[in-house]
Amino acid sequence: MRASRPVVHPVEAPPPAEAAGAVAAEAGGAPAAHVENAQPRGVRMKDPPGAPGTPGGLGLRLAQAFFAAAALAVMASTDDFPSVSAFCYLVVAVILQCLWSLSLAIVDIYALLVKRSLRHPQAVCIFTIGDGITGTLTLGAACASAGITVLIGNDLNICANNHCASFETATAMAFISWFALAPSCVLNFWSMASR
Repeated sequence: MRASRPVVHPVEAPPPAEAAGAVAAEAGGAPAAHVENAQPRGVRMKDPPGAPGTPGGLGLRLAQAFFAAAALAVMASTDDFPSVSAFCYLVVAVILQCLWSLSLAIVDIYALLVKRSLRHPQAVCIFTIGDGITGTLTLGAACASAGITVLIGNDLNICANNHCASFETATAMAFISWFALAPSCVLNFWSMASR
């Protein structure tokens, strides 16, 4: 059986930039000062949207802080949340989430103002570990609160005696805060793994 073989045609290599400038000068044209779209060696690609120090990263951090603060405010507006440990855990987790997100938002604002990239290996490692810890705590607290909310509302049918709507709203805000945290955590982990 005969397999077909691709046909290869030799291609001339383009002349180096110095030679192109000399040829242009001999032809009476202006010498080429630089080659368009050529990246110098050692230059990193742009930061992906949502990475620390980018406008997308700042937006994610502000969204995390906003939804964590909303969950805290809604849960704190009820007077009977301290009686359930899962709701207390949610309050502590969203306080930590809000503080972490606001502090990194300040770092992002600083990086944007001075036009610096936050790709330093130790900084990316701290961001990744912090995002992982706060994300795990927030997701765990939101899941525990959702379980208690379902227990109170559906299984025990005692929503008339409790603030079920407030509990459900605070739990939903905590989940949305975690959904805003997940891309930040993945992008930081990706940046840390690709160095």
